[in-house]
Amino acid sequence: MKRLLTGNEAVARGAYEAGVTLASAYPGTPSTEILENVANYKEIYSEWAPNEKVALEVAIGGSIAGARTLAAMKHVGVNVAADALFTFGYTGVNGGCILVSADDPGMHSSQNEQDNRYYAKASKVAMLEPSDSQEAKDFVKIGYEISEQFDVPILLRLTTRICHSKGLVELEDRQKVEMKEYKKNIPKYVATPANGRKLHVIVEDKLKKLEEYSNNTPLNRIEWNDKKIGIITSGVTYQYSKDVFGDNVSYLKLGFTFPLPMKKIEEFANQVETLYIIEELEPYLETEIKAKGIKVIGKELIPNVGELNPDIIAEAILGEKREVIEKNEEKIVGRPPTMCAGCPHRGLFYELSRKKNVVVTGDIGCYTLGSAPPLSCMDTCICMGASISAGHGFAKANEINGKTDVKVFGIIGDSTFFHSGVTGLMDIVYNKGNAATIILDNRITGMTGHQENPGTGYTLMGEVAEQIDLVKICEAIGVKHIEKVNPLNLKETKAAIDKAMEIDEPVVIITEYPCVLKKSNQDEIDKYGLNRMECVVESDVCKECKICLKAGCPAISFEKGTGAIIDDTMCVGCDVCLQICPFDAIKKVGE
Repeated sequence: MKRLLTGNEAVARGAYEAGVTLASAYPGTPSTEILENVANYKEIYSEWAPNEKVALEVAIGGSIAGARTLAAMKHVGVNVAADALFTFGYTGVNGGCILVSADDPGMHSSQNEQDNRYYAKASKVAMLEPSDSQEAKDFVKIGYEISEQFDVPILLRLTTRICHSKGLVELEDRQKVEMKEYKKNIPKYVATPANGRKLHVIVEDKLKKLEEYSNNTPLNRIEWNDKKIGIITSGVTYQYSKDVFGDNVSYLKLGFTFPLPMKKIEEFANQVETLYIIEELEPYLETEIKAKGIKVIGKELIPNVGELNPDIIAEAILGEKREVIEKNEEKIVGRPPTMCAGCPHRGLFYELSRKKNVVVTGDIGCYTLGSAPPLSCMDTCICMGASISAGHGFAKANEINGKTDVKVFGIIGDSTFFHSGVTGLMDIVYNKGNAATIILDNRITGMTGHQENPGTGYTLMGEVAEQIDLVKICEAIGVKHIEKVNPLNLKETKAAIDKAMEIDEPVVIITEYPCVLKKSNQDEIDKYGLNRMECVVESDVCKECKICLKAGCPAISFEKGTGAIIDDTMCVGCDVCLQICPFDAIKKVGE
């Protein structure tokens, strides 16, 4: 049976068919749907971990126990998991283990576009790169065989285009894979310096055997056509290259990309007149191949910035500018991303934006949109959890230099706080800092599509779980000043901010209100008063002052002569606009 699947769905199916026992991940686009789909296969235990390091460590533990395991994350998540990954490269596996790295060329939803192929080389683990959904499924199954055969973790490198594009995939039955016996082996699994030195020698020997495998596996294949031009490629750029050149050139299509099959590459290079390497982002293949003295054309023509596509490749190599549909720039309205109508973060950012002598160190999530006009209420966004740590550093630098007139607020979401914000708050308390922390608790992991987290009370598999209490965590850390507010109540929110600005000790404000898009249960509806309401403008009262527009709500527009207009198809009655209107021209109606 065949089914149309995205690459992420195909990876999940591959894990099911390969007999995987355990899968762990932290949600992050473009990888999120892998675990969401794995959770549909009840034969696999699946979980959301608090962060990517924990996810990989859970997978490592399961692998050492003897089970086939999988960890999935976006490219920057591997940075978080790298500490465990590099040692895992030394110890090897018991049951097969795959780490999925979903890279994001073009930064569709990321703060950088790092190329994680380098992680495989640096951590000395084998790497596979599928080019479509069928390969995504197949490579997972083959990956477990390689992992167990060579005693090595596998890095399965995807990109956004592979993760989210769909292709026909042939479905097969689940393999019955017995859990391997665990035998206590201190020299293998206890990475002390003495053991690590011996393991390093062993892993180098594994890499030689893996290179031999790489030269002979059908995962790396030559497609002979006209030999005037040869193209070496991997991943989605194989599809782009076929789109541009068809069967007019020869291809070396690489699916096993670390260690590289240098003998096969030399064989291919020796039989073509002109050799190109087409790869996305960094010159990973090109650097290794040129180091062997092979003449090749690569980044001289192919850009190393942004996502590639067939048009870019055709223009770069053939000088051929493809026809595209012309757009009328005059009719295109710019629609920058903005917080949703009714977003609970809007009230908090509105009140903060009115303060002078305030610095806001931000973090990664829906609330990063608080940096956009008209709120423009964010000074930094670095990485997960950095809002609190960077805020502490900013405040300390000011304190040391006598700049006491600035108050620093570090803003972080609930899931991100669990991910890596807790340690930053510990740092503030331990080192007697005075930066204020605001935890935006919208009762779900919002940015990546509403995944459960330790604060929601449910697991990925839908089971009721212990709900981690943010207030109790902060108290346990040693924070003495903790305030919980409804961020849509501007008076309450302003009072909490004002109070925090006067306190020269660690302060935590927790804004608690569900994401406007969250499917809330009846308990939440009752607790937060989520009955459907909407706001309307009384046009005869409106003075056209435009103050309501400063909330940055996409439901509000303005027409000269008419005044403010609220779109009733978008408004949910959060009433932030009502609270800031100085002329009481906005009223709340509905249930």
